[in-house]
Amino acid sequence: MRVVLSSVQTSIRSSIRRLVQISIRFFFLLLVAIVGVGRSGADSDALPPSITTAPLSADQVVDNLIRRDEERTQALRHSESTRVYRLSYRGFPSDRDAEMTVDATFDSPSSKSFKIISQSGSKLIIDRVFKRLLDSEKEAIEPEMHARMLLNRDNYNIAMVGFEAPGTNASDKSGQYVLAVYPKERSKYVYRGKVWVDATDFAVTRIDAEPALSPSFWTKKNEIHHEYMKVQNFWLPRRNESISYIRLGGRATLTIEYNDYHVVDSRLLPKTAKASSGGGTR
Repeated sequence: MRVVLSSVQTSIRSSIRRLVQISIRFFFLLLVAIVGVGRSGADSDALPPSITTAPLSADQVVDNLIRRDEERTQALRHSESTRVYRLSYRGFPSDRDAEMTVDATFDSPSSKSFKIISQSGSKLIIDRVFKRLLDSEKEAIEPEMHARMLLNRDNYNIAMVGFEAPGTNASDKSGQYVLAVYPKERSKYVYRGKVWVDATDFAVTRIDAEPALSPSFWTKKNEIHHEYMKVQNFWLPRRNESISYIRLGGRATLTIEYNDYHVVDSRLLPKTAKASSGGGTR
């Protein structure tokens, strides 16, 4: 009888914890829908005008984002680019800097290769940061891992927190939907924060976020800032910046700049070439 009672109590406690987690997630979405991420002093009686006047609802934006991203993924047969990795560390026990230039090549469906063109600065950073980043990217492109990183409803709770009309920024001609994203599971592969989505192409153009799970015990805070640009029919990384605040008082700033893109769109190839090409992923 005691065993049965203990089992019931354990089941009840598990159910309560799950309900609390669900409640927290819905509370978060309700909060960001009303006041937005990082806003203060907002009117809690009504949604921001930029949301109520947005051409599409949050669900419609997410539906289009998922569909169009899948189309671009399938169409990207090949890409080449040059990347410049830079890391600057300031803090205990000493300041360090390093830079590495890499040629990156992608072939559909899941092949990535890197060729180091030049490197300078701290060998510790080059070996333990830059080269590990390249290894991690090869791992992340594998289908099972890639599926865990996608911006979709399987991995995230998503709410609209704003709409930036066309012309808000000098370079923005189509408008931007602003989404708040919150991961359903905590892991190092997902993030929480804000995502900007182009209102015409329904592609991510910018991310301001933080990892859902700190990548290391030694970092107390991490910031992620990603920018994307349109290359032919694809939206590809322009610049990534990650800032890590170290528990011992230091600060590390990693930037990756992407240049000289060359892409092959399978939709523009002759039919004979299309028949021999597979799907793709970035």
